[in-house]
Amino acid sequence: MNDEKDRLGDKLRDKQRGDEERYFAELDRAKIEKLRQERKASEKELGDCPRCGATLEESEHFGVLVDGCPSCGGVWLDNGELQLLQELQFT
Repeated sequence: MNDEKDRLGDKLRDKQRGDEERYFAELDRAKIEKLRQERKASEKELGDCPRCGATLEESEHFGVLVDGCPSCGGVWLDNGELQLLQELQFT
């Protein structure tokens, strides 16, 4: 009878350990997927030049990161960046 209880206890502990490992593995998979999506979104945000199609590069102007085209020289501002640059220039 004691041997049977020990085997049952071992099986229960093994199941709990397996459940815990699956839980944390799923959390890790979700975090990795979220990081991949964020990286993909940030790559998409930079994108291509609307004028010539070259890949845009970020550069810093007055402490603000703006998108610039190395091919045609165009500078592309995101929402709110122009106002921020104006404020920083006059302060």
